[in-house]
Amino acid sequence: MRVVWQLLAVVVVSLIGGQSVAAVGDDPWLRLALGLLTAVLAVFVYAWVVGRTERRPVTEVSRRTAPGALMRGTLIGVLWFASVVANIAFLGYYDVKGWGSATGAAGLFGFMAAASVTEELLFRGVLFRTMEDRWGLWGALIPTSALFGAWHLLNPDASLWGATVIALSAGPALGAAYVATRNLWVPIGVHFGWNFAASGLFSTEVSGNNTEQGLLDAATSGPTLLSGGDFGPEASLYTLVFGLIVTTGFLLLARRRGQVLPRRSKRAGTTAYAR
Repeated sequence: MRVVWQLLAVVVVSLIGGQSVAAVGDDPWLRLALGLLTAVLAVFVYAWVVGRTERRPVTEVSRRTAPGALMRGTLIGVLWFASVVANIAFLGYYDVKGWGSATGAAGLFGFMAAASVTEELLFRGVLFRTMEDRWGLWGALIPTSALFGAWHLLNPDASLWGATVIALSAGPALGAAYVATRNLWVPIGVHFGWNFAASGLFSTEVSGNNTEQGLLDAATSGPTLLSGGDFGPEASLYTLVFGLIVTTGFLLLARRRGQVLPRRSKRAGTTAYAR
């Protein structure tokens, strides 16, 4: 039941926050404020419900490690998306016409902060962590990545191809980021860095969400396999390639740090043998 309570708590905050952000319409400053408020409230609710149901210090969202971990994760996310869009631009499928909207970017900052935090608390904080404890790394990474991809099929301009790329790139990369660091701040930062770079900086679609103009006035074109089409660059083959690189990097770091968790049965067998 602890998993049910944890899921319910995060989903309720996500739904209330999402409805509140949608209710303010096109006011970027209210979207910024409500988005940030939703993100902060979601972390506090997660820490409270996990602490109560598992009776332990919730170190994965420790405030002490938050600033540095968030910055590192955000930088990785921004660089990941910048690498993708640079390759799309090199082929002539991303065109910058001038400056866009700074206020639009501010509103997107709040929107993406709320989305990144609530989704990471749900998929990595509750689902991945619970599955990993029972079935180990791959028993958690594969199903949560598939669920994460399927989650994006709910978006307005969703596509099966776009959801598949997310399941094969973002899902594994974010799960691996958690395993390598054992905190949720790095995957939250990677998720936010990607989303905000895609929408607030480079003004592209994010997961078929019809995001508005960011800092640049830009447009993508070309084959869906390369540009991502209406779903946005998340459906590009470049996203898949660079996502595999990011995933591999985090998994190698996790292995070097001894953070890879085997199935519970193997852990029990190892413990019995050691005794």
